[in-house]
Amino acid sequence: MDIKRVATDAVNETIVMTVVHMDYKGQVAKRINEKMPLATVKGFRKGQVPKDLVEKQYGKAIKQEEVQKVVDLALERFVQSERLNLLGTPLAKVNENFDWDAEELTFEYEIGLVPNFEIDLEAKNNIVKYIVTADDKLIDGQVERIQKQFGKAIPQDKVEADSDLTGTFSNEEKGINNTTTISVSTFNKKAGDKFIGKKVGDVVTVSTKGLFEDDHQLMDYLKVAHDDVHGLDIEVNFTIEAINGAELAELNQELFDKLFGEGKVASLEDLKSKIKEDAEAQFAQQADQKLLLDVQDFLIENTKFDLPAEFLKKWLQTVGEKKLSAEEAEVEYARSEKGLRFQLIEGKAMAQSNIQITFEDLKAFTTNAIRQQMAQFGQTNPTDEEVQGIVARVLSNQEEVKRLSEQVVAEKLLEVFKEKANPTTKEVTYEEFIAASYGE
Repeated sequence: MDIKRVATDAVNETIVMTVVHMDYKGQVAKRINEKMPLATVKGFRKGQVPKDLVEKQYGKAIKQEEVQKVVDLALERFVQSERLNLLGTPLAKVNENFDWDAEELTFEYEIGLVPNFEIDLEAKNNIVKYIVTADDKLIDGQVERIQKQFGKAIPQDKVEADSDLTGTFSNEEKGINNTTTISVSTFNKKAGDKFIGKKVGDVVTVSTKGLFEDDHQLMDYLKVAHDDVHGLDIEVNFTIEAINGAELAELNQELFDKLFGEGKVASLEDLKSKIKEDAEAQFAQQADQKLLLDVQDFLIENTKFDLPAEFLKKWLQTVGEKKLSAEEAEVEYARSEKGLRFQLIEGKAMAQSNIQITFEDLKAFTTNAIRQQMAQFGQTNPTDEEVQGIVARVLSNQEEVKRLSEQVVAEKLLEVFKEKANPTTKEVTYEEFIAASYGE
């Protein structure tokens, strides 16, 4: 067999294989011999059919099967031996005039190659690393929310500016149907004003675009997936089911102990300090996520390389349970191109920075995540045995391992980006951070 690569450009090639009789004749003869005792041809008893008739009836199909086996194995070994870094998998070129009776059988496979490129993590940029602080306005608002949450609900006949509403957000097209309790003040002013004066049973229609100060709140109140949050611009109905004012709870030791455990908070000053600490820890995570996204966008914009776009569009038509049309593949490629580019950049960054993910890294990350989740549900001091039991169950699920591994990679890359990208540090309030994040 003769096999070679023919380059079209830096990221597109064709593998050409020429198969001759010697490559498959032995296996075809073996299959014919195996077939003879089982062959049935009219006019002959089973097992008594002459060999030439068996070959005539079954030979072509057997030959095609055996040649394809030879080609598949040779293709796999060639890709490995040449150490080809492929995007997608090889695609057979269709030859409508292929002649199976020819002395030499030629097969061609299109391949798309991972581009060769370098990234400069230290390139000049305008990336900002935000340090988000909890100001007095935010802390005082959180204190009031705590007092309302643990205070006494007072039913109201109609909605007022300080009312709490229980109701259902719905949008049939997007599959949104979530019952929740929300304060009128949580909405932006324009949306909140729509509720003033409404009564139980009324339906208020609002737009999700800018509905809240932070788009992530759509996840809490509408149960919208994180990937759909940013830029979501649809109308949703809110059906009012209950309207309540609140008699604020007294800020006393009984409330403090209920919130944080006995003796951990003893005064309003302690409460505000605790709120500030918890809020800024959460803000730091959001700021890190924004930094990562900003660095991703910068690297994608400033790291130039070609992709085998037309090959990938054809390949997308062949993968998955549902085969795509050319038009559908075009749409899918446009949707996924940015993610593919960053996946390649991410891999290059890991290689350049010698980042490796070990099982111990994954286990430590999962352990920390489990402890944080348990703390959110009030289990502040779980035993090591309890935590490691949960970790073991989580890491036995391959889908979870994949998801967590991606998070570990993102965390390690974030540290590299902080160091190498050298972003400008800027201290802001949460309101200022939201404005910088969403342009509000």
